[in-house]
Amino acid sequence: MSEPSDPVGAFMPGPRITLAGAGSGPLAGLTFGLKDLYDVAGHVSTFGNPDWGRTHAPAAITAPCVTMLTEAGATMVGKTVTVELAAGLTGENLWYGMPTNPAAPDRVPGGSSSGSAAGLAAGLFDFAMGSDTAGSVRIPASYCGVYGIRPTWGLVNACGVLPLGPSFDTVGWFAREASLLRRVGEVLLPLDASRSLGGLLKVEEAWMNAEPAVATALRPALETLEAHFGRAMQVEVAVEGLHAFFDAFRACNNEENLSSLGAWVYSTKPKLSPTVQGRFDTAPHQPAAKSAWARHLRASAGARIRTLLGGGGVMVFPTSPLIPPKRDVGADEIQHLRERTIGVTSISGFSGAPEVTLPVARVSGAPVGLSLVAAPGSDRALLAFAEQAASVLGLS
Repeated sequence: MSEPSDPVGAFMPGPRITLAGAGSGPLAGLTFGLKDLYDVAGHVSTFGNPDWGRTHAPAAITAPCVTMLTEAGATMVGKTVTVELAAGLTGENLWYGMPTNPAAPDRVPGGSSSGSAAGLAAGLFDFAMGSDTAGSVRIPASYCGVYGIRPTWGLVNACGVLPLGPSFDTVGWFAREASLLRRVGEVLLPLDASRSLGGLLKVEEAWMNAEPAVATALRPALETLEAHFGRAMQVEVAVEGLHAFFDAFRACNNEENLSSLGAWVYSTKPKLSPTVQGRFDTAPHQPAAKSAWARHLRASAGARIRTLLGGGGVMVFPTSPLIPPKRDVGADEIQHLRERTIGVTSISGFSGAPEVTLPVARVSGAPVGLSLVAAPGSDRALLAFAEQAASVLGLS
């Protein structure tokens, strides 16, 4: 198979790493891109940073979830660019460049799974693997106008996937069709318990948190879904406030980033981008009281969200409160984006629930996604529900 062209800078520079798929199987004949934090035997993952690649040995074994895909017939056609250490929402990478967003070339593709989302949107492969800690599949999917899933935490085997925040990290994937998103899930996901999804739950604070233009663009889709599935019940999940969700996520993630990567950062002293270096400069000084508060908020909020979802309801809200910013966005805007966005992405992060984003609308020419969230462990049912919702909405 010849190497696909790369007009958007989605693939890692240099010779392409590929894995042939089996000659038959449920994904036979399909191709996929692989975020450069998954192990492939005989190769080093750079984790978006050249010094990581320089200081680590080639993987001995391919990540099991990747093997599951190739055994199902899919062919991996290359490693895709990730934000450095998977730590960022815009898609910027100081060392390997920011991929172009094919759906809005003057705007960022989102991160950290930037190359996977951009390459898929450009048609370079049929589906793509990413990872999601704070929104790293959901936000690029929304920004690039494709489907994406963050599964139930721990449900897909993450062995051989480099960690950032292990109690938040999930294996996720992208597709251009809801049906293929589901088919990939049938390979990677265990069977659900017998579950039935039905009533819609409108997460009021997430809609209020969205920019008016985003909420206005997505509201017709919600109304169409209500006409088919029944009137949505309004619910409140962040009684502490979405900004408190952001603050708690950041504090919990600081601890886990240090645990996962701190020893390498402080012993190797790699060259890191200023933003990522700043994380490791400030995280050790986080007060113990703040860490304890954050862990408590996460636990109580997660329990509350799981209770709301326990009856089979499906939460509906804007995937991202904002449209993708321009590529030359400044530091203050990025911080504003981060705070507004992670407050919402923490709904699934705190509860461990699966979330699927649908490419529903556009604002100022840029895609915006609509998220569906169901109870933990109901991933296959949610993917089927999302496929039905896409059909109801007339999405191609």
